[in-house]
Amino acid sequence: MTRARRYLPRLIDRLRRNESGVALLEFSFSLPIVLTLSLAGAELTNYVITKMRIGQIALHLADNAARIGSGSQLQAKTISEADISDLLVGADLQSGELKLLTNGRVILSSVEPDPTNSGKSRIRWQRCKGAKTALNSTYGAQGDKNLAGIGPTNRQVAAPDSGVTMFVQVRYQYTPLIQTSLSPSTEFNEVASMMVRDRRDTSDDSALGNTNAKHPRGIYRVTGVTPSLCPGQQELET
Repeated sequence: MTRARRYLPRLIDRLRRNESGVALLEFSFSLPIVLTLSLAGAELTNYVITKMRIGQIALHLADNAARIGSGSQLQAKTISEADISDLLVGADLQSGELKLLTNGRVILSSVEPDPTNSGKSRIRWQRCKGAKTALNSTYGAQGDKNLAGIGPTNRQVAAPDSGVTMFVQVRYQYTPLIQTSLSPSTEFNEVASMMVRDRRDTSDDSALGNTNAKHPRGIYRVTGVTPSLCPGQQELET
């Protein structure tokens, strides 16, 4: 008992002065903060990169849509449903692991001069593709007329006096790297437009419902290719 009383204060004093576990203790306190900052940085980086990639896809799609068409420089180029289908599938391939058509929706619109309203535009035709069928166009639908422009406020585009503008809207559902209540879970809404540089054949032979029409709304039909119509659309003029 006497020995215990003699060595106990020494033992307590040695434990009090021992600093061998301080670093481990400090690390255990700082680990949650460091881990949170690291994960937040990774999440923010992925978010920004994904948004940038979706924006670039929209721009490339608008540019490619403005270039498609068959024909020589001496004649107006014609476009077909196959051309449009290739554009939309190509955008999905370009997205890679983002899987654009699985996690989003692409809306391609042809903005042309409105023949019944001078100085105004109309959406002559519109094509949609993507599994997120609820994500439709928020800037107009096929058949809309007397438009000052199409697109977000202060960024609207209109058709040139005697030409065509291709307008693309890409809506994409972003999935966070780490699914928590603090993770950004949102929808990207990217738009882009490009004016068609070549003359384009916009003739229409639908004749108000002609089922034998070969190029309704200026798009030539192709056997075996189903038009990527948006909800509520009709292929033929009505």
